[in-house]
Amino acid sequence: MIKLSKADYEKILAHAEKELPNEACGLIAGTSDGNDKIIHKVYLLTNTDHSNEHFSLDPREQLSAVKDMRANGWIPLGNWHSHPESPSRPSEEDKRLAYDSKASYIILSLMDSNNPVINSFHIENGISEKENLIITE
Repeated sequence: MIKLSKADYEKILAHAEKELPNEACGLIAGTSDGNDKIIHKVYLLTNTDHSNEHFSLDPREQLSAVKDMRANGWIPLGNWHSHPESPSRPSEEDKRLAYDSKASYIILSLMDSNNPVINSFHIENGISEKENLIITE
């Protein structure tokens, strides 16, 4: 299970909408207790690809985020990105580029602008499994 606060969900949504028509991206950090992950901070990073079909994290921003995680005693839990024109599920490219089997991969679909959909996935060896994502108050 992965827990995301409503405020952090809204932060992701606002950033993703601002970056349209391109994909937005970032990192998530927090604590982990076995299979439960609690997100304490969402990092909004620049998609250096400036594309609506894929993303690359800005390396400097990524390093800064990791330093902030360490300073706060958090661990990297994974990343998030938006799909402006496709469902909230990993694309073949997402699966191919999922190198960390311990990471959670959160995908926000803005395909239906009136009904954004967010899901989290565990991806290992090209196979994705939906994680139980809970948005908390």
